[in-house]
Parts: sequence; C-alpha cells; structure tokens
Amino acid sequence: MKKLSICCLLALMTSLLTLTTAGWALDEPDAAGDKWCFAWFASKPEADTQERAGLLKNTKWPQGSTITVSFLDGDPAVQKRVQKVASEWTVPGQTANLKLVFPPNTTKTNIRISFQHQGSWSTLGTTCNQVPQGQPTMNYGWLTPNSTDDEVRRVVLHEFGHALGLIHEHQNPAGGIMWNEQAVYKSLMGPPNNWTKEQVKFNMFEPYSKGETNFTATDPASIMMYPIPAAWTTNGFSVGLNKDLSKTDKSFIRKQYP
Repeated sequence: MKKLSICCLLALMTSLLTLTTAGWALDEPDAAGDKWCFAWFASKPEADTQERAGLLKNTKWPQGSTITVSFLDGDPAVQKRVQKVASEWTVPGQTANLKLVFPPNTTKTNIRISFQHQGSWSTLGTTCNQVPQGQPTMNYGWLTPNSTDDEVRRVVLHEFGHALGLIHEHQNPAGGIMWNEQAVYKSLMGPPNNWTKEQVKFNMFEPYSKGETNFTATDPASIMMYPIPAAWTTNGFSVGLNKDLSKTDKSFIRKQYP
C-alpha cells in the first residue's frame, strides 16, 4: 500500500505518473488552478487502467450500512461544518439509504478525516477499510475557519461522493464532452501542473468501462464534475465550480443505495 506521506499533491505534479498508474485519480483544480485533490483506491488494481471501473464497483457499501466517521485533527468549528455538509448525501428518502455517524472520542472509524496534508482527497468507497488505523482516509488541505460556505460545500460534497464510491463525472462512460484535446494537453502539460501527456490522457480522456460502471447520462451540474474551461472543448461547453448536489446526483445515489 502507498503510504499517505507521498500523497500530498499541491505542488508534487511531477510524481503523479507513478500514482495514477497505480490506481489514483486526480480531482479538480480550483478556479486559480493552484488547488488539486484526488480520489484513490486503497489497494492497487491488478492490471491495466481500465480495471479502475471494476474495482470501483467493488467499493460500493452494503445496503443500509452505517459508516463511521472521525476527525484526526482540525478546528472544531470546521469539523462541524464538514459534518453538516456531508450529511446531505444521506438524507432519509432523498439521497443514499446509508448512515454517516460521527462517534465521539474515538478515531477507530471507517472514514478518518485530516486537515494537515496538502490537497483534498479521499479513498473510494469501502477501500477506506484497508487503510491502517490512525492514518487518514480523507483530507481537506485548504479548509480553514476562514473558508467560505461555498468552498466547504463544494469540496466536502465532492470528497464524500468519492467516499460513497462515485467516479469523476467527466469520465462517465456515457461521454458527450467534445474535448479540444490539444488545448487540454497544452494547458495541463505546462506550468503550474507540468503533467506528462500520459497523465493528461489518463485523468482527462479515459472513461470508465460501461460494463463495470453504474452510470447515467453525463450531468454537467454534478458535484462530481470537473471544472471545464470553454477553451478545453470544441463546442464551447464549459462547467464552473459546482457546489451543490444536482437532481441527478440525488436520484442516482438513491438508486444505488435504495
């Protein structure tokens, strides 16, 4: 298993090829392009990158699960904000038929949240249970008491989506995004990211397998969607920083966890 000490991404883009080919998937930048987060499998896929979808399906929580969550560190006021936003994924009769429980005075939980590492990231679904106790399975590297409500909502809803097993929407097998690939390569292969061409291809253009993924039509309003500048598409399609669960997010997660 990869140790979390090598998972800090804010300025470590040159090391990402090893991470992505071992089962890591990058999350979106902020509008300034200086904040990156990612979702990752706690265990390495056994074959090529297309097995990400098969492993993803195996990260789904059992129906009606109670998922325990704790904080390893962080400001108590920020912790309360995270807890409040995360609960939107499990509203009875509206979203997932799961329970997120935050037991006091213990960190022996399924999900363990830290604020001390760079970037924002989460394990995917049940693979959090493979991370050794005492180590974080989710991190919010730029949330502070001064963070706006919109920023907290955007990043917390997104990372808890990964914690429930959701993929990045732009890699939805339904497709539909008309990428200007050369523009994307030029942008992401240059500073401040300096990705290789293979990193860009893996994280931006390779969809998950239809046969191994539960999905709907691509939803631009999804909380799991990357921000996409209009210059990155051939038809002017663009997506900003989504901060709420879309109608499709809610109906889809309810269908997955009825």
